[in-house]
Amino acid sequence: MKTEQKLNMTMLCDFYELTMGNGYLKAGYQDRITYFDVFFRNVPDQGGFAICAGLDQLIDYIENLHFDEEDIQYLREKQMFSEEFLEYLRNFHFSGDIWAIPEGTPIFPREPVVTVRAPAIEAQLIETFTLLTINHQSLIATKASRIVRAAKGRTVLEFGSRRAQGTDGAITGARAAFIGGCKGTACAISDQLYGVPAGGTMAHSWVQMFDSEYEAFKTYCEIYPTSATLLVDTYNVLKSGVPNAIRVFDEVLKPRGIRKCGIRIDSGDIAYLSREARKMLDAAGWTECQICASNSLDEYLIRDLLDQGAKIDVFGVGERMITARSEPVFGGVYKLAAVEDAAGRIIPKIKVSENVSKITNPHFKKTYRLFDKATGKAEADYITVYDETVDESQPLEIFDPQATWKRKTFTDFTAKVLQVPVFQGGKLVYERPSLQEIQTYCAQQLETLWDEVKRCENPHTYYVDLSQKLWDIKQSLLRQNGENT
Repeated sequence: MKTEQKLNMTMLCDFYELTMGNGYLKAGYQDRITYFDVFFRNVPDQGGFAICAGLDQLIDYIENLHFDEEDIQYLREKQMFSEEFLEYLRNFHFSGDIWAIPEGTPIFPREPVVTVRAPAIEAQLIETFTLLTINHQSLIATKASRIVRAAKGRTVLEFGSRRAQGTDGAITGARAAFIGGCKGTACAISDQLYGVPAGGTMAHSWVQMFDSEYEAFKTYCEIYPTSATLLVDTYNVLKSGVPNAIRVFDEVLKPRGIRKCGIRIDSGDIAYLSREARKMLDAAGWTECQICASNSLDEYLIRDLLDQGAKIDVFGVGERMITARSEPVFGGVYKLAAVEDAAGRIIPKIKVSENVSKITNPHFKKTYRLFDKATGKAEADYITVYDETVDESQPLEIFDPQATWKRKTFTDFTAKVLQVPVFQGGKLVYERPSLQEIQTYCAQQLETLWDEVKRCENPHTYYVDLSQKLWDIKQSLLRQNGENT
């Protein structure tokens, strides 16, 4: 049995991807060029948009695809796979093309987030990991964005490692939360690996370890005078915690000319306690002292605390962000959209269902985001066939693909293609931005959305429409399917 330290992520696939791969080889389809789309159907928490994340880990995965001898032997022992297929896997690498929407971009249901063009076996074998990384990190980045927006400019820190679903949930979850707008994390390894700023001060055990709360605070401030945030709710916030913090600040920090400090409240009526603590700190001359609040917070609790006049400068958010507790599944899917015939012509494919929401948009596609020139705001996304272009000098009419009588014409707009090339012919062609650059880009892109789209509850529905050509192709395939059943 493999140890965790030797895990080959190429084997992180659904078993049917291997059985289909073997079947494609035996059927002679191994070289057939296919097009797969990653897209999602619904925004978590009934929000107005999601945040794309996870591309950087997908790049690492694609660049390290391989089957080692231990993997080959495991598959041989299943007695399901031909030796020809096992030999194919021994020399396996990704040779196809991938386009993706950059991390930090607001994304909307049913538009391609990642598009894979590759021989059938290659495209099929990367399905699970592609979905895993895009689904997980987009989910956490989206939840973090909601929480950060609820905080209305106050600092939000990610505190959830110990309650994440597994190690990767904690590590890449902190990365995704940073993309969504968090300023830092409690997870040290996420700082070490990705540069998410890690920080932290004390737990209740530190305070309990000493003979008195005062001694615990004083010792900490003497060791860490420039980063002293004291946890004041171990015994009694207002009767001992805050008074002892003020006493220690006066005795240890003030003589050194240090004004930067903080207290953290992790239990109780945080709105009331923060207001009273603020009065006590200000009266003692510690107006610069920041108040941090934690304890199972989310966007709704943060909003309510601020509505109640809570005096909080920093929110530490744990389990409800790192697990996206209110809706912990992103729901992205990986669907075949087209294949190429022997002559290289692209043949659109469609998945049909009695559940209308599960009918796919066929063909190799391109998505444009339309921006109003006067406001700079994003007005709609426009999905076209790959060979269509948008002429910005001409009026563009779009229509709702479900209710085609709903139409809108744009005249003074710019059109930006959302997906960018990531791999071409198996080679990385994408210049990977730093995590800080992704976070900055995300914040900039959020500014292009109308406030109505960014509401946490009952947001305005953003237009994601099909071109007339794509809509016609889809309807034709639906008619053909109906005639053949």
